[in-house]
Amino acid sequence: MNLPITIPTFNLKKLPPQVRQLTALFYQMGYQFDNVNLPIMALMHRSFDSEHNYERLEFLGDALLGVIIAEALFLRYPDYNEGRLSRLRASLVREETLVIIAKQLNLSDYLILGVGERKGGGRQRASILADSVEALIGAIYLDSQNFDTVKACVLAWFEDLFEKVKEQKVLKDAKSRLQELLQAHQLALPRYEVTETIGNAPNQIFVVSCQVEIIFDNKTAKPIAPTQALVTAQGESRRIAEQRCAEAMLAKISDLLPPLR
Repeated sequence: MNLPITIPTFNLKKLPPQVRQLTALFYQMGYQFDNVNLPIMALMHRSFDSEHNYERLEFLGDALLGVIIAEALFLRYPDYNEGRLSRLRASLVREETLVIIAKQLNLSDYLILGVGERKGGGRQRASILADSVEALIGAIYLDSQNFDTVKACVLAWFEDLFEKVKEQKVLKDAKSRLQELLQAHQLALPRYEVTETIGNAPNQIFVVSCQVEIIFDNKTAKPIAPTQALVTAQGESRRIAEQRCAEAMLAKISDLLPPLR
Protein backbone atom coordinates (compact mmCIF):
# COMPACT_ATOMS: atom_id res chain seq x y z
CA MET A 1 0.00 0.00 0.00
CA ASN A 2 1.37 3.41 -0.97
CA LEU A 3 1.45 5.79 1.96
CA PRO A 4 0.86 9.53 1.49
CA ILE A 5 4.23 10.26 3.17
CA THR A 6 7.62 8.62 3.36
CA ILE A 7 8.12 6.50 6.48
CA PRO A 8 11.71 5.70 7.54
CA THR A 9 12.79 2.08 7.49
CA PHE A 10 14.25 1.07 10.84
CA ASN A 11 17.03 -1.47 11.29
CA LEU A 12 15.47 -4.04 13.62
CA LYS A 13 18.89 -5.24 14.77
CA LYS A 14 19.50 -1.84 16.36
CA LEU A 15 16.21 -1.88 18.27
CA PRO A 16 15.41 -3.48 21.64
CA PRO A 17 14.59 -7.21 21.36
CA GLN A 18 10.97 -6.82 22.46
CA VAL A 19 10.26 -4.47 19.55
CA ARG A 20 11.43 -6.92 16.91
CA GLN A 21 8.33 -9.02 17.44
CA LEU A 22 5.16 -6.98 17.83
CA THR A 23 2.57 -9.70 17.21
CA ALA A 24 1.35 -9.63 20.81
CA LEU A 25 0.95 -5.86 20.74
CA PHE A 26 -0.97 -5.97 17.46
CA TYR A 27 -3.30 -8.55 19.00
CA GLN A 28 -3.91 -6.32 22.02
CA MET A 29 -4.54 -3.35 19.74
CA GLY A 30 -6.90 -5.24 17.47
CA TYR A 31 -5.02 -4.15 14.37
CA GLN A 32 -2.40 -5.77 12.14
CA PHE A 33 -0.03 -3.27 10.51
CA ASP A 34 1.06 -3.66 6.91
CA ASN A 35 3.99 -1.30 7.46
CA VAL A 36 5.72 -2.33 10.69
CA ASN A 37 7.83 0.84 10.63
CA LEU A 38 4.77 2.89 11.61
CA PRO A 39 4.17 1.26 15.02
CA ILE A 40 7.91 1.25 15.65
CA MET A 41 8.03 5.00 15.09
CA ALA A 42 4.91 5.42 17.25
CA LEU A 43 6.77 3.76 20.13
CA MET A 44 10.04 5.64 19.64
CA HIS A 45 10.80 8.47 22.05
CA ARG A 46 12.95 11.42 21.02
CA SER A 47 15.57 10.34 23.56
CA PHE A 48 16.28 7.36 21.27
CA ASP A 49 16.06 9.21 17.94
CA SER A 50 15.71 12.99 17.85
CA GLU A 51 14.63 13.00 14.19
CA HIS A 52 12.45 9.93 13.67
CA ASN A 53 10.22 9.56 16.72
CA TYR A 54 6.56 9.55 17.69
CA GLU A 55 6.01 13.31 17.95
CA ARG A 56 4.49 13.91 14.50
CA LEU A 57 2.33 10.79 14.80
CA GLU A 58 1.22 12.00 18.23
CA PHE A 59 0.10 15.29 16.68
CA LEU A 60 -2.02 13.42 14.13
CA GLY A 61 -3.36 10.93 16.65
CA ASP A 62 -4.36 13.67 19.09
CA ALA A 63 -6.56 15.28 16.44
CA LEU A 64 -8.09 11.96 15.40
CA LEU A 65 -8.79 10.97 19.00
CA GLY A 66 -10.62 14.22 19.65
CA VAL A 67 -12.90 13.75 16.64
CA ILE A 68 -13.59 10.07 17.37
CA ILE A 69 -14.45 10.64 21.03
CA ALA A 70 -16.54 13.74 20.24
CA GLU A 71 -18.59 11.85 17.65
CA ALA A 72 -19.06 8.86 19.97
CA LEU A 73 -20.30 11.06 22.82
CA PHE A 74 -22.58 13.02 20.49
CA LEU A 75 -24.25 9.81 19.31
CA ARG A 76 -24.34 8.06 22.71
CA TYR A 77 -25.84 10.90 24.69
CA PRO A 78 -28.34 12.83 22.53
CA ASP A 79 -29.81 14.63 25.56
CA TYR A 80 -26.52 16.06 26.85
CA ASN A 81 -25.78 19.74 26.23
CA GLU A 82 -22.51 21.05 24.81
CA GLY A 83 -20.97 21.76 28.20
CA ARG A 84 -21.58 18.27 29.54
CA LEU A 85 -20.31 16.65 26.34
CA SER A 86 -17.18 18.80 26.48
CA ARG A 87 -16.45 17.75 30.06
CA LEU A 88 -16.91 14.07 29.22
CA ARG A 89 -14.61 14.42 26.23
CA ALA A 90 -11.98 16.20 28.34
CA SER A 91 -12.08 13.34 30.85
CA LEU A 92 -11.73 10.71 28.14
CA VAL A 93 -8.82 12.28 26.25
CA ARG A 94 -6.83 13.55 29.24
CA GLU A 95 -3.46 12.11 30.14
CA GLU A 96 -4.70 9.98 33.03
CA THR A 97 -7.21 8.18 30.81
CA LEU A 98 -4.69 7.60 28.03
CA VAL A 99 -2.36 6.03 30.59
CA ILE A 100 -5.13 3.53 31.40
CA ILE A 101 -5.31 2.64 27.70
CA ALA A 102 -1.52 2.35 27.52
CA LYS A 103 -1.53 -0.09 30.43
CA GLN A 104 -4.29 -2.14 28.80
CA LEU A 105 -2.05 -2.47 25.75
CA ASN A 106 1.08 -3.10 27.85
CA LEU A 107 2.81 -0.29 25.97
CA SER A 108 5.50 0.15 28.62
CA ASP A 109 6.98 -3.17 27.46
CA TYR A 110 7.45 -1.87 23.92
CA LEU A 111 8.57 1.74 24.37
CA ILE A 112 11.83 2.57 22.60
CA LEU A 113 13.75 4.90 24.88
CA GLY A 114 17.23 6.32 25.15
CA VAL A 115 19.48 5.11 27.95
CA GLY A 116 18.92 8.19 30.11
CA GLU A 117 15.15 8.03 29.75
CA ARG A 118 15.09 4.32 30.57
CA LYS A 119 17.16 4.84 33.71
CA GLY A 120 15.00 7.81 34.65
CA GLY A 121 11.82 5.72 34.76
CA GLY A 122 10.58 6.63 31.30
CA ARG A 123 8.68 3.38 30.83
CA GLN A 124 6.24 4.43 33.54
CA ARG A 125 6.21 8.15 32.74
CA ALA A 126 2.60 9.20 32.22
CA SER A 127 3.33 11.75 29.50
CA ILE A 128 5.26 9.22 27.40
CA LEU A 129 2.60 6.53 27.77
CA ALA A 130 -0.17 8.96 26.83
CA ASP A 131 1.77 10.33 23.87
CA SER A 132 2.44 6.80 22.60
CA VAL A 133 -1.27 5.98 22.60
CA GLU A 134 -1.97 9.03 20.45
CA ALA A 135 0.97 8.19 18.18
CA LEU A 136 -0.36 4.66 17.63
CA ILE A 137 -3.74 6.12 16.67
CA GLY A 138 -1.98 8.24 14.06
CA ALA A 139 0.00 5.21 12.89
CA ILE A 140 -3.14 3.10 12.42
CA TYR A 141 -4.74 5.87 10.38
CA LEU A 142 -1.74 6.23 8.08
CA ASP A 143 -1.34 2.47 7.68
CA SER A 144 -5.01 1.77 6.95
CA GLN A 145 -5.74 5.09 5.23
CA ASN A 146 -9.25 4.57 6.54
CA PHE A 147 -10.97 6.64 9.24
CA ASP A 148 -13.50 3.91 10.08
CA THR A 149 -10.67 1.46 10.79
CA VAL A 150 -8.92 3.69 13.30
CA LYS A 151 -12.26 4.68 14.82
CA ALA A 152 -13.16 1.02 15.42
CA CYS A 153 -9.85 0.45 17.22
CA VAL A 154 -10.16 3.54 19.40
CA LEU A 155 -13.76 2.82 20.38
CA ALA A 156 -12.82 -0.74 21.33
CA TRP A 157 -10.02 0.55 23.57
CA PHE A 158 -12.31 3.09 25.24
CA GLU A 159 -15.48 0.98 25.47
CA ASP A 160 -15.33 0.32 29.21
CA LEU A 161 -14.28 3.89 29.96
CA PHE A 162 -17.35 5.59 28.48
CA GLU A 163 -19.63 4.31 31.23
CA LYS A 164 -17.04 4.79 33.97
CA VAL A 165 -16.59 8.43 33.04
CA LYS A 166 -20.33 8.94 32.74
CA GLU A 167 -21.04 7.44 36.17
CA GLN A 168 -18.44 9.42 38.07
CA LYS A 169 -18.70 13.12 38.83
CA VAL A 170 -16.77 14.76 36.03
CA LEU A 171 -14.77 17.64 37.44
CA LYS A 172 -14.18 20.55 35.14
CA ASP A 173 -10.50 21.02 34.44
CA ALA A 174 -9.09 24.52 34.20
CA LYS A 175 -9.07 24.60 30.39
CA SER A 176 -12.75 23.61 30.28
CA ARG A 177 -13.68 26.21 32.90
CA LEU A 178 -11.81 28.93 31.03
CA GLN A 179 -13.44 27.99 27.75
CA GLU A 180 -16.92 28.00 29.27
CA LEU A 181 -16.32 31.37 30.93
CA LEU A 182 -15.23 32.96 27.66
CA GLN A 183 -18.10 31.41 25.72
CA ALA A 184 -20.58 32.66 28.30
CA HIS A 185 -19.28 36.21 27.68
CA GLN A 186 -19.23 35.65 23.91
CA LEU A 187 -15.46 36.07 23.75
CA ALA A 188 -12.93 34.30 21.54
CA LEU A 189 -11.45 31.03 22.78
CA PRO A 190 -7.96 31.04 24.34
CA ARG A 191 -4.85 30.35 22.27
CA TYR A 192 -2.18 28.08 23.74
CA GLU A 193 1.36 27.94 22.39
CA VAL A 194 4.52 26.16 23.46
CA THR A 195 7.01 29.03 23.58
CA GLU A 196 10.05 27.21 24.93
CA THR A 197 11.37 23.85 26.03
CA ILE A 198 13.97 23.79 28.79
CA GLY A 199 16.47 20.99 29.24
CA ASN A 200 16.54 17.54 27.74
CA ALA A 201 14.53 14.38 28.31
CA PRO A 202 13.76 12.94 30.78
CA ASN A 203 13.80 16.24 32.69
CA GLN A 204 12.43 18.49 29.96
CA ILE A 205 10.19 21.39 30.97
CA PHE A 206 7.58 22.92 28.65
CA VAL A 207 6.84 26.65 28.77
CA VAL A 208 3.37 27.44 27.44
CA SER A 209 1.62 30.76 26.90
CA CYS A 210 -2.11 31.36 26.97
CA GLN A 211 -3.56 34.41 25.25
CA VAL A 212 -7.12 35.66 25.52
CA GLU A 213 -8.70 38.65 23.82
CA ILE A 214 -10.98 40.30 26.33
CA ILE A 215 -13.02 43.43 25.84
CA PHE A 216 -13.31 45.77 28.79
CA ASP A 217 -13.02 49.39 29.88
CA ASN A 218 -10.19 50.11 32.34
CA LYS A 219 -12.40 52.54 34.27
CA THR A 220 -15.65 50.62 34.46
CA ALA A 221 -14.37 47.06 33.96
CA LYS A 222 -17.13 46.65 31.42
CA PRO A 223 -16.36 44.93 28.14
CA ILE A 224 -16.11 47.51 25.36
CA ALA A 225 -12.66 47.57 23.73
CA PRO A 226 -10.27 44.79 22.67
CA THR A 227 -7.20 44.06 24.73
CA GLN A 228 -4.93 41.05 25.17
CA ALA A 229 -4.44 39.07 28.36
CA LEU A 230 -1.34 36.88 28.38
CA VAL A 231 -0.01 34.40 30.94
CA THR A 232 2.71 31.76 30.87
CA ALA A 233 3.28 28.61 32.88
CA GLN A 234 5.65 25.66 33.01
CA GLY A 235 5.09 21.93 33.33
CA GLU A 236 6.74 18.58 32.77
CA SER A 237 4.34 17.98 29.88
CA ARG A 238 2.50 20.20 27.44
CA ARG A 239 -0.85 19.23 28.93
CA ILE A 240 0.19 20.10 32.47
CA ALA A 241 1.60 23.46 31.39
CA GLU A 242 -1.61 24.29 29.51
CA GLN A 243 -3.73 23.49 32.57
CA ARG A 244 -1.55 25.71 34.73
CA CYS A 245 -1.84 28.48 32.15
CA ALA A 246 -5.61 28.17 32.19
CA GLU A 247 -5.66 28.40 36.00
CA ALA A 248 -3.53 31.54 35.85
CA MET A 249 -5.72 33.07 33.16
CA LEU A 250 -8.89 32.37 35.16
CA ALA A 251 -7.36 34.16 38.14
CA LYS A 252 -6.32 37.08 35.95
CA ILE A 253 -9.55 37.77 34.08
CA SER A 254 -12.34 36.57 36.37
CA ASP A 255 -12.60 39.91 38.17
CA LEU A 256 -12.41 41.85 34.91
CA LEU A 257 -15.57 40.35 33.50
CA PRO A 258 -19.04 41.46 34.64
CA PRO A 259 -21.19 38.90 36.48
CA LEU A 260 -23.35 36.72 34.29
CA ARG A 261 -27.08 37.25 34.47
